[in-house]
Amino acid sequence: MSTEQLIPWGEVGYPTFKRTYARPTEDGKTEEWPDTIERVIKACNDQLGCGFQDYEKDEIREIMMNLKGTVAGRFLWQLGTATVDRLGLPSLQNCSFVVVDDPVRPFTWAFEMLMLGSGVGFNIQREHVYQLPKVGHVKVNIERKDENDADFIVPDSREGWVQLLERVIESHFWQDGSCEDFTFATHLIRPKGAKIKGFGGTASGSEDLVWGMLEINRILNAKSGRRLSSVDCLDIMNIIGKIVVAGNVRRSAQIAIGDYDDIEYLRAKRWDLGGIPNWRAMSNNSVACDDITMLPDEFWEGYNGNGEPYGLINLANSRTQGRLGETQYPDPDVMGYNPCAEQSLANFETCCLAEIYLPNIESKDELRKVARYLYRINKHSLAIPCSLKETESIVHRNMRMGIGVTGYLQATEEQRLWLSDVYTYLRKYDEEYSNHHGFPCSIKITTVKPSGTLSLLAGVTPGAHPGFSEFYIRRIRMAADSELARVARRNGYHVEYVRNFDGTEDHSTVVVSFPCKFPKDTKFAEDMTAIDQLEVIKRLQTEWSDNSVSVTIYYRKEELDDIKQWLANNYNFSVKSVSFLLHSGHGFVQAPMEEISETRYHEERSNVTPITSLDSVELDDVDIADCDTGACPVR
Repeated sequence: MSTEQLIPWGEVGYPTFKRTYARPTEDGKTEEWPDTIERVIKACNDQLGCGFQDYEKDEIREIMMNLKGTVAGRFLWQLGTATVDRLGLPSLQNCSFVVVDDPVRPFTWAFEMLMLGSGVGFNIQREHVYQLPKVGHVKVNIERKDENDADFIVPDSREGWVQLLERVIESHFWQDGSCEDFTFATHLIRPKGAKIKGFGGTASGSEDLVWGMLEINRILNAKSGRRLSSVDCLDIMNIIGKIVVAGNVRRSAQIAIGDYDDIEYLRAKRWDLGGIPNWRAMSNNSVACDDITMLPDEFWEGYNGNGEPYGLINLANSRTQGRLGETQYPDPDVMGYNPCAEQSLANFETCCLAEIYLPNIESKDELRKVARYLYRINKHSLAIPCSLKETESIVHRNMRMGIGVTGYLQATEEQRLWLSDVYTYLRKYDEEYSNHHGFPCSIKITTVKPSGTLSLLAGVTPGAHPGFSEFYIRRIRMAADSELARVARRNGYHVEYVRNFDGTEDHSTVVVSFPCKFPKDTKFAEDMTAIDQLEVIKRLQTEWSDNSVSVTIYYRKEELDDIKQWLANNYNFSVKSVSFLLHSGHGFVQAPMEEISETRYHEERSNVTPITSLDSVELDDVDIADCDTGACPVR
């Protein structure tokens, strides 16, 4: 029996691992799971300075081999590489956040973090956006000129792309009100399809960059002599997200946080109104609201199926409470959240995550051990240098992490009851470990994230979500010309082009449909009301997560009144973040998951050959969303 057959993979666990986390090996193939584990363990000592003894390495090896717990996907992919040596902290950080209160730096910082693979949240509430100066009164002409006498020749680097964005935006904000035309050249940028070292993948070429810069310039010119609105800032951020493409597969995750009463912002993703640019699909949009009674009627239009339902962010609770009712760990500098809204963050802050597969844990002692090792790895990762000094200072001060649990609604009640005691243990352990090693105590330690990709490894329900259905289709995006797409077609899987919101097809990207199932004893969305799911959030926020609990609540239109009543009774004091999605009839084509019958499942399975070997497939062909709604980065 091969090694991989001994690992408790989920139905698509092995191909998910091979496509997302397995690095190339010297023999021209890709890692198997034991190889990845060894690379990670070695790097924990060599790059992070964890100082694990041999017996501790053995215990970590056992934990990961049996999918009891794993480091974050970013760690699985990057640890042990020269990228970590070169970039330090940003190469391992999952989550990041910035406030848009300056005309240049929030956008360039977000651009850089997105290109480094981190999801980015951004706050565009009016109190921040109104701090921006007026756009210059003279329109700026910016042209691509691929000649050596161009005003700016874009270097073929992440830094070069950021510099170009900086030039474009700065040209509209000269202090004396004047503006500056300029030309730029992109002939140094490697062509589309070229290999990218370090983070891996293939280059997208310069066309998306050029398109994005010209589009941002158009938006700024349209506001000459006036201030940018929140939606203008939203569009600029979303365009930046659209630029961040590798191999024509989206690698950008964003969340926008605006005012609850900003009607223009609330209509920014009303697809039913028409005329909405496709790039606004790049972000999950939420509103900052501390008092649920203040929401206008317009907010609920998305919940009725008219566009996307916006999420809710309660910054007051995020600043004053850890676990619900606990105020001894205040977090006063919180300004927003990461794209899936499980991590509260300050301006320019980033943080790291980890995963515990709760259904695979056999005892409270084992849960304590798994959590302790993941804590130690994350703690040391937060102490390494960062080239972004505003980020380094806040991360080194807060030492924020997110030790998460997944498969919660597939676990037994006994397993769930262990969580509260283990959280208390982690808090005490953090004090002792931090004092011993000279670290600040972590401002927050635990979380529940959607866990779309990592949960696939073990085949457990994602985070605190119920199983979508016992039988379902899981859709995965990949580059249309990739080897993996060819293998999927050859093996009989349904493959189709991506369909855009405006009805057009994107022939650079395909969607592959995988028939899947959960065990019968899993809690399924069809068996849980929206209120049942909200109560799960409340319980986890009370017993485990001192950050937040990221859950997309599946609901039916007839439940909307019940949802409003629950929020009226609970939101102001018991919710930090929450989002909603219609279980069906939501209008999204090619949704990440689709419920199917048992008969169709068996029919689909009989027509396909499972993908069990991917050694010859190009890396980074696939975009398996790390979020149950399809919004988070690949890793």
